[in-house]
Formats: sequence, structure tokens, C-alpha cells
Amino acid sequence: MKIGIIVLAAGPSLRFGDTIKQLLTFNGTTLVRKATETALAAELGGPVVVVLGASKALVAPEVANLPVTVIDNNLYEQGIASSIKTGLVAVHLTQTELDAVIFLPCDQPLVSAVLLKKLAITWAESGRGIVATRYDGQLGTPVLFGWHYLNELLDLEGDHGPKWVLMKHKGDRNEVIFEPAALDLNSWADVERMSGKGQKL
Repeated sequence: MKIGIIVLAAGPSLRFGDTIKQLLTFNGTTLVRKATETALAAELGGPVVVVLGASKALVAPEVANLPVTVIDNNLYEQGIASSIKTGLVAVHLTQTELDAVIFLPCDQPLVSAVLLKKLAITWAESGRGIVATRYDGQLGTPVLFGWHYLNELLDLEGDHGPKWVLMKHKGDRNEVIFEPAALDLNSWADVERMSGKGQKL
């Protein structure tokens, strides 16, 4: 089983003012590095690709010493779909024979390597082409796609992310429940909520 992991870390930090979201720290580790280390710890047999874009010169050093492929999405302002495409191309160039790919945003700090492994195991055992994470009563990321969804993912445009594909294929998807993934650091309010739960940011 060879599954690549794409860490999505290209977006601008519009709701954080002058603060770069990717460089916010969680228990002493920046979000981008934590997500990347989590991806590596899952050991799913495929490459780990980190997609950077906004503030790349400041973010890149955080993962420079890790065994990953770092790719620049210079079209990040066009939306999440541009990062999806950039990551898929980089994964394919790094390792041409893959069974599946997982998309992992860098702003879900409670996502664990155990969850990523569960996505892979569920995919392998269920025979379904998509395995998403369920939290707060909805499906979201991290999400795994069988490699046969490559062309459909490459057709995404603008702000249409992986969820647009998984919602179209109800008969070919499975899920893993992981409520901690609900913590998505998209604003200072999210950061304050996390701090209130005793996490060090």
C-alpha cells in the first residue's frame, strides 16, 4: 500500500492580520511543522508533499530539514483548488505509482498519525474509493482519495476543495469518526478556544 500525503499550507492568513497562521505554534511546534511531522509519522508508504504559497520564504525553513518534498504554489490566491493541483503533480513526480492520496490541512493541530493510519486501513478494508473524517456531524479533512480520482481532483477550480468531490460520490465513500479534527484554526477566536482548553499556543 502506497499512499501519499499532501500537507496544504499555502493559503494567506487573512483573518490573522500580520500573523502568519502557518507559523502559529501548538505545544511549542509551528502548525506547518506539526502537520508535516504527523504526516511522516503515519508511514503510509508514499511521499509527503508540503504545498506552500503565501509567506513561503518565512514558512519553508520550518520543514527544510524534514524528508519531504516542498512545492511552491504561486497561484495560491486563486483558491484551494490550485494547491490541490500543485500537490497532486508534486506527489506524482515524486513517486509515480501510488494507490491513494490524503489531503491534510496544516491548521487542524489535533489530527494525529493514528487518524491518518485509520483512514488508510478503512480505505483498504472497505473497498470504497474515498474515506473522509467525520466530526461535528459532517464530513471533512483529512480525506483520502483512491488514485482513480486523480482527474476529478485536477478538474477542481477556485475555492472548490476536496469536499466537492467526496460529496458527489456518496456510494463510494466511507468515514472515520474523529471529533478532535473539528478544531480548525481559522481565526483568533479558534486560537482562544484552543487556549481555553489548556493547549499551549
